[in-house]
Amino acid sequence: MALLGTQLVVTLVMISVIQKLGPHYSFAKWLLCSTGLVRYLYPTNDELRQLANIPKEKPKNKKNGKGVSNGKLSTDLFHINRSLDVRLETAKVTYLDVIHLRYYNEYQWLVDFSVYAGIIYVITEVYHIWFPIRDEVNLSIVWCSLVVLFALKLLTSLTVQYFKGEESVGERSTCIVMAFVYLLLAMMVLIVDENTLELGLESAYTSFNQSASTFLSKQGLSSSGPASKIFIKFCIAVWCSIMGAILTFPGMRIAKMHWDLLRYFHESKLKQILLNFTFALPFLLVILWIKPVTKDYFTVRIFSGRTEPLMTEYAFEIARILAILLTVVIKICLMPWYLQAYLDMAYHRTEEQKKEAGRITNVEFQKKVEAVFYYLCVVALQYLAPLIMCLFLTCMYKTLSEFQWGWLLKNPIIEELNVQPKKYGSEPIDDFFLTLESLKSVFAANVLKGVFSFATWWSCFVYFATTSVGLVYQSYFSVV
Repeated sequence: MALLGTQLVVTLVMISVIQKLGPHYSFAKWLLCSTGLVRYLYPTNDELRQLANIPKEKPKNKKNGKGVSNGKLSTDLFHINRSLDVRLETAKVTYLDVIHLRYYNEYQWLVDFSVYAGIIYVITEVYHIWFPIRDEVNLSIVWCSLVVLFALKLLTSLTVQYFKGEESVGERSTCIVMAFVYLLLAMMVLIVDENTLELGLESAYTSFNQSASTFLSKQGLSSSGPASKIFIKFCIAVWCSIMGAILTFPGMRIAKMHWDLLRYFHESKLKQILLNFTFALPFLLVILWIKPVTKDYFTVRIFSGRTEPLMTEYAFEIARILAILLTVVIKICLMPWYLQAYLDMAYHRTEEQKKEAGRITNVEFQKKVEAVFYYLCVVALQYLAPLIMCLFLTCMYKTLSEFQWGWLLKNPIIEELNVQPKKYGSEPIDDFFLTLESLKSVFAANVLKGVFSFATWWSCFVYFATTSVGLVYQSYFSVV
């Protein structure tokens, strides 16, 4: 295989760009600091004393900032009424505010690395329109796989936090329960007939089993197949269960922000329609894999006045991929709205507290306001990581399935490449490359198509399922 080619040059150039421009130009920083986000400031002790008519004490430490003593919340304790009428001041979110927040470095790395990987993928795809791959490794797939792994790692690390503290018993139980629920759902999905739910796993397993048996026979090993279908499906179901567990709380967080946005835009029906439409888009993506509902309607049925279906099967595959890409772009564009809805929780908390009886300490009140902004980067990761994972799984699905960009309503013209067999210098090297080519035939395009088709569909399904469960919870169990 030719490793030294245009793709490697593009990769090396992008690595240089990351090193030189990465610290100065960051899309992640722009999303948080240049989209008009506003945070709420907690009141200082002096302001609380004045509102509560508490005599002022002599300060023991020199104040360095508003409500801050030596960089921390003041330890001067006194009690105030929960119903105290406190008006929170606001300030725009700046880079100096977010750089010290928890998970900011992880958030910036994931978003910026995803941007760089996306640029490499687009350049590679455009280049391959005129110069198809022959004996060359597609390095853009390596970048895409790294992005997916980074997103999974961050989502897993956020979920693991619920299993470390003793105060997260409810969250821990929720993750475990949802893991078993998604395990059951995955097992149910895996037994659905391919004529109903077109995931491609059956044909992928058949092709993989036959190719693997042939490969093992050439190596002098007798085998009817590397693994049984039941074992492979059980492993897939376990992976689906883990995906459902780590996306449970991100989905519920997104649903909470969506619910708050609907209440905020209650006077604007157009914005409510836009929010509800974008919220339902993952469901529309899920049904694109249900053949009787969508694919047969566009690729089999012939409407009156026409002599052929609306689309070919190949065009429908491309349209399905484009639909996922468009959905992710729309949701990223609406991200500032959702993050602002989260930051507004500080205001709503103080307003709800005014309806309560009793007393609260000044530090507890200040922490209640400041904690919202403290977890801003965590919420941004919960919003973006599932979308990034869906996006790059779709890119891998498109490329590894050997789909070509072209006219959506026409079959692509794929020219066969007459490549002469290579002559290697010695017999051991010749045997090595022959073995490598044989191993490559085991993971053929139809095998990878089935695997990544299911991975893409399941990521969209879990995203929709978790956000829907969260919205149901907000509708019936949250206090308005």
